[in-house]
Amino acid sequence: MNSSKLIAIDFDGTIVEDKYPDIGKPLIFAFETMKKMQEDGHRLVLWTYRKGKRLDEAVEFCKKNGIEFYAVNKNFVEEDYTPDVPRKLKADIFIDDRNIGGFIGWGRIYQILNGEDVETVQKMFQKKKGVIGKLFGK
Repeated sequence: MNSSKLIAIDFDGTIVEDKYPDIGKPLIFAFETMKKMQEDGHRLVLWTYRKGKRLDEAVEFCKKNGIEFYAVNKNFVEEDYTPDVPRKLKADIFIDDRNIGGFIGWGRIYQILNGEDVETVQKMFQKKKGVIGKLFGK
């Protein structure tokens, strides 16, 4: 196992199918992988656009599926969020369906975190680097 990481995870489209403002069905292996990540010592932060009642629903949904987050939409539990402070997180890893290349799946995420799929990650990076270069004329 790699050293413990602070991992920020989006909700809609990443943990569950994107049915916002409703809650979609869990994505395959989402909860199983997050549980294993926690067992491996990683701290998970729910990082989502949701707020108020919709956020409470998402947190409760995750709790019913066996996941309690280290923090929700903040860097650590004790942090006080106020609207005058930007809600930018400082995490080691961000897992989101809006990444360049899209969501890679929970199985691949777990393999990458454990160094089991380094070659695929390197290929993906090279491919994305080429796409980004084309976008910006490089």
